[in-house]
Amino acid sequence: MCNVCGCGDSQIEQVNSDHHHDHPHDHHHGHHHEQPHSHSHAAAHQENPQPVIVHHHYHHRGDVHYHHYHYPDPSSQHQSHHQSQQQHTHELTPEQSAHGDLHYGKGEAETHVAGVSQRKLIEIEMDVLSKNNHLASHNREHFDQANQLVLNLVSSPGSGKTTLLTETLKRIQQSDRACAVIEGDQQTTNDADRIRETGVDAIQVNTGKGCHLDAKMVHDACHQLGLEQDGLLFIENVGNLVCPASFDLGEKYKVAILSVTEGEDKPLKYPNMFAASQLMIINKIDLLPYVAFDVEACIENARKVNPYIQVLELSATTGEGMEAWLDWLNNA
Repeated sequence: MCNVCGCGDSQIEQVNSDHHHDHPHDHHHGHHHEQPHSHSHAAAHQENPQPVIVHHHYHHRGDVHYHHYHYPDPSSQHQSHHQSQQQHTHELTPEQSAHGDLHYGKGEAETHVAGVSQRKLIEIEMDVLSKNNHLASHNREHFDQANQLVLNLVSSPGSGKTTLLTETLKRIQQSDRACAVIEGDQQTTNDADRIRETGVDAIQVNTGKGCHLDAKMVHDACHQLGLEQDGLLFIENVGNLVCPASFDLGEKYKVAILSVTEGEDKPLKYPNMFAASQLMIINKIDLLPYVAFDVEACIENARKVNPYIQVLELSATTGEGMEAWLDWLNNA
């Protein structure tokens, strides 16, 4: 049972500077935000940015079978930005109903919260995701208007996301393409600091007890960054192969990063994440001589849960395979 999806505070760095970037966002929204908020459009970062507290409250979502699956057609060059939703409903047996359908793993929600029925858990799940998806659609609309490519990088901790990202940014800057990064972690600004060393603007979102970024966090962080027209925004999500799979941020694609030190069975253990991803990057291939990792089995497992997932093999450390990754970015 995931306890960190209950409620928690996130901290988004408050960025201050003497100059501002033009922001394509129209503040006269056609929808109502639950909490009034103001936006700072400063795009540069200072040496010791001060965090501003943004409150987010989420009920526990458990392991409910209400997922976002994105199965792109590989023959189509321009994919749909909207993820489809599939809801799986399970009928209760007489035994489950007799016990108030609260048994862990046996009810509709397939999880247990004391004093909360399975059907109530499903209602909570649908309500949380509905609100998130509404704001994610709002994010996506503005990304599209500005012709910005937005990628949601997801993985377990230690996969090499940040190293891959820093090496990618160093290469992209040679093409003069505007880039920005939103870093998601429970604590510290370590990863955002590493990104800034490349000269790219980055903002840290600390989720505290939260185990994923959501659409509101990305919405608020984007107002701090002010990404340029035609730019590329990388969202490095919290290291977690479970909850980020269900939360649409408004990105164009999810990119799942899996290192060879993790095992080729990860796509089968965490199918929702790989089902929701357009691309799987097998990272740290320079370590293949030293670990028991079957690349072909890993790819086969990923395609069992997502027949259309694309796969790249690379090493961010040695640079092997990085050109193929840059080509993918240019064509995404």
